[in-house]
Amino acid sequence: MSDLGAALVPWMAGFLAGYLACIPVGPVNISIINEGAHRGFRYAFFIGLGAVTMEIIYSSIAFAGFAQLFTSPMIRAIMELVSFVVVTAIGIRYLKTREMPPTSHAVAIVEQRLNPHTAFMTGFVRVLGNPATLLFWIAFAAACVAHEWVEHTWQAKISVITGIGMGSMTWFTKLGYAVSLGHGRFSPKVLLRTAHISGALLLAAGLFMGGRLVVALAKHRQNQIQNDDPKTHVVGEAAGQPGSRFRFSLTSPR
Repeated sequence: MSDLGAALVPWMAGFLAGYLACIPVGPVNISIINEGAHRGFRYAFFIGLGAVTMEIIYSSIAFAGFAQLFTSPMIRAIMELVSFVVVTAIGIRYLKTREMPPTSHAVAIVEQRLNPHTAFMTGFVRVLGNPATLLFWIAFAAACVAHEWVEHTWQAKISVITGIGMGSMTWFTKLGYAVSLGHGRFSPKVLLRTAHISGALLLAAGLFMGGRLVVALAKHRQNQIQNDDPKTHVVGEAAGQPGSRFRFSLTSPR
């Protein structure tokens, strides 16, 4: 892969993941809708900026601390399966969302202890109090390594983390701008419909991962059958490849 491709592919993967991951209804989006409608775009923008900062920290932990664990072929195969299951499950969950979820207990505890007073800290704390965000980025890091979208270089990791930050900020900025222009007319129902679209895209990505996994298993099975076929070994020996043991047993007189 060229230097441009080595940087562009991780960036694109990170941008799409950051954008889609922030669409579903959650504490940050609810804060932007409520506060942006009353305090304007600037306040909503800084809520999103605080949330993106914490998203970058979590994704950096995932890629710097956990990506090294997914290098062996066995672990990579397992993580391909896990990433398929996780992405598909998240997509189905987003599609089934029918109402605005309440603030989680973990987020409420963190907000009570840190008591944020600024827009930036409000977004920052709301992501900090959601440990599922870190688990999501760990699963995403595993999928990137398993599918070879991100190489084991700092350049590739910085590219994907930068893409995550830019994708997340793009969504929060668009949401804050739409809310500030609507002056309260941007209803949660619109956000729910957008979450359904995000769920459909994630489900399609999960099916794509599943298709790749099925193809890989089929090729592995075909290679096993060829390796177990004695005729294959005879042909391989004629071509100068190892296989003398099979060739001798088939051609030498008893």
